[in-house]
Amino acid sequence: MTTETMPSISEEEILASYPQISQPTQLTGFTSNLTEDQKNTTIELRKQLVALGYKDRLDDATLLRFLRARKFDLNLAKQMFIDCENWRQKFGTNTILQDFHYEEKPIVAKMYPTYYHKTDKDGRPVYYEELGKVDLHKMLKVTTQERMLKNLVWEYESMVQFRLPACSRKAGYLVETSCTVLDLYGISISSAYNVMGYVREASKIGQDYYPERMGKFYLINAPFGFATAFRLFKQFLDPVTVSKIHILGYSYQKELLKQIPPQNLPKRFGGADDVSDDDLLLKDVGPWRDPEYIGPEGEAPKAYDV
Repeated sequence: MTTETMPSISEEEILASYPQISQPTQLTGFTSNLTEDQKNTTIELRKQLVALGYKDRLDDATLLRFLRARKFDLNLAKQMFIDCENWRQKFGTNTILQDFHYEEKPIVAKMYPTYYHKTDKDGRPVYYEELGKVDLHKMLKVTTQERMLKNLVWEYESMVQFRLPACSRKAGYLVETSCTVLDLYGISISSAYNVMGYVREASKIGQDYYPERMGKFYLINAPFGFATAFRLFKQFLDPVTVSKIHILGYSYQKELLKQIPPQNLPKRFGGADDVSDDDLLLKDVGPWRDPEYIGPEGEAPKAYDV
């Protein structure tokens, strides 16, 4: 896993380089649609956080994600933000793109393939996980759950700091979320139980520290009986998150193509993009690789040396 040195540029300059107004929506609580009460609550939240000494991640879009996650309860959103900042300090999140090196990633990827590839119809980066290929016992011989979680946070930070700004520039509006395709082909109920510990911790990180980052989530090739096992995972997820998850069986292509353009969806998942499996893992194609959309933050770091 390689990471270039982060450019010496302020958060304000980077935010100013891409749209901060989200896609028009009838839902309130977004930068494109705020009620007066929501505007005032956002201003008050920032005021209180500044008074506590916080300086970073106080832009409207970030504060609104915390407020939406807590249904615009000012005190709950404030505490969530504080808890997140404490975690970032303790976990080393603020410098993880420079500090963490997942040397075993190429080996782990063969047992648990994960990769980004292009965007969906709303301009979101599309992230794929082939959970059905996971072999946790073999993986834990070359890595640890702690390092797996470090890698997860590394990927979150890469998405937030590099992928989403580039996607926003291409879309012409603020893109805040990702689209995930979780392939369960070949998974067994027993293997699903085996990864519950990791899923629990990963879900907590996503919900507590990266609120409102899930746009669409598709579980494809879900085997018979998976719905029963999913009940175990649902206990780690809030109802809003669960509402964004679509559990699809083996005839999932039509649903995926409603969200992902055929030219962006790999053939192996029913699209028209004739990309090889190796290129899916290694090339990491998307606006974050296109000079036209790469801003002052620089090009997204690559998970592999290629």
